[in-house]
Amino acid sequence: MPEVTPGETGDGVQIDLISGARMEGLTSMEKIRLILDGVRDGNIVVLEEGLSPDEESKLIEVTMTEISPDEFNGIEIETYPQSRKGNQGLLGRLMGKESDKKLTVIGPANQIETLHKDENLISALVSRK
Repeated sequence: MPEVTPGETGDGVQIDLISGARMEGLTSMEKIRLILDGVRDGNIVVLEEGLSPDEESKLIEVTMTEISPDEFNGIEIETYPQSRKGNQGLLGRLMGKESDKKLTVIGPANQIETLHKDENLISALVSRK
């Protein structure tokens, strides 16, 4: 049987679908570490509920410190849907409620390419390197 490297399952690419419940009890740095460890292994990580804007910024910041030409090229991140603060009803805006229900797709920069993104769809091409 051929050896399978992390992130690869035979002829495919591993996709980690992480529920909101799994992320709920984690600190921001634990979330970032969980995501980056998966992506560094070559996996595509899909978050059911996404990250807060501060957590996304921190994820990008930590990623930049870990980039290395021979080992890790960085990440590609797409979130759906975008924050809809402007589209909320008046009551929601007055109460300061912000929808955090957003799907986020994160993968190795050298393996995932966004082909199309709009308010209803993210199309991505995932390669095996």
